[in-house]
Amino acid sequence: MPASTQKSTCSAAPSRLDAVDAESLSRPGAPGAHREFDRLVRTVWRLRQEDGCPWDREQTHESLVRYMVEEAYEAAEALRAGSPSHMAEELGDVLYQVVLNSQVAAEEGSFTIDDVCRTIDEKLVRRHPHVFGGVDAETPEDVARIWEDVKRREREEAGGPTMESEPGLLDSVPRSMPALMQCQKISARAAKVGFDWDDVSGVWEKVREERDEFEREPAGSQSRALEFGDLLFSLVNVARMEGIDAEGALSQSNEKFRHRWSCMESLACDEGRDLDALSTAELNELWDRAKQEEKHS
Repeated sequence: MPASTQKSTCSAAPSRLDAVDAESLSRPGAPGAHREFDRLVRTVWRLRQEDGCPWDREQTHESLVRYMVEEAYEAAEALRAGSPSHMAEELGDVLYQVVLNSQVAAEEGSFTIDDVCRTIDEKLVRRHPHVFGGVDAETPEDVARIWEDVKRREREEAGGPTMESEPGLLDSVPRSMPALMQCQKISARAAKVGFDWDDVSGVWEKVREERDEFEREPAGSQSRALEFGDLLFSLVNVARMEGIDAEGALSQSNEKFRHRWSCMESLACDEGRDLDALSTAELNELWDRAKQEEKHS
C-alpha cells in the first residue's frame, strides 16, 4: 500500500494531543514546522522506488537490525565526544534508520512515520501528567514513581497483569542490550520489588563472596567463567547503589586506557623504541610517564 494512502494503525487521541500542542505552540520560542524532516522522509521514499537505490530497496526490518544497533552505538560515542557536528551527523544516521524502517512498514501496510511520531507523542504526554495533567512532581524520584504508576495503569487497561503480579518482571529488558546495561536494568527491576541489599556495604560483602567462589573453581573451566560473571554482576550492583551508570563508567575507563596507550606509543616513538620489544618493566615505566603527562595536560 503506498504511503500516501496508508491508513494510520495508531489509536490516536487527536483532541488531547491537539490541546497539548496548542498550549506548547502558544509559548514563546516553541519549535514550528520542520521542513527538513519532511524532505528527509521524501528522500527515503524515493530511495525505495523502482528506480531508486538497489541497496535501500532490498532492505527489510530484519536486515536493518544490525544497522540500527551500529548507528546507535556510533551516536552514543559522538554524544560522549561532544563535537556538535559529529553529534548531528551520527544522530542523523539513527534518524535515517527510523525513517527507513517506517518506509518499509508503510509499503507493507503496517504503519507509517506519522504513526511512529504520534505513538511516541501520545506516550510522552500520557507518561508526563506532572507536565500535561496537573500532577505534582518536585524531584526525579517523584517522576520515577509517576512513570511506574502510569505504566501499571496502561497494563491494567490493556487487560494485562500488574507489575507486582507479573511473572515476567524482567521480560521487557532487551537481551540485545550490552551485558552491563542489561545487568543494571535487571538488578534495578528486582530491587523495586524488594530484592535488594539494605546498603552498599552488603553488596561489597557479596563481591567478596563471589570472588572467593570464582577463585575456588578450576582455571579455564566453564564454572570459573560463570563465577566471573557473578562477580561482575555484583560489581554492577555496587554501581547501581552508588548511582553510577556502569556502562558509561566502563566506557570512560576504556577511553582513558586508549589515551594512555596512545601516549605510551608516542613516548616510545620519540625515543626510537618499539613497544613490542620492551619488557614488562619498561612498559610499566612508560605507563607511569603517560599517567603523569595526563595529570599535567
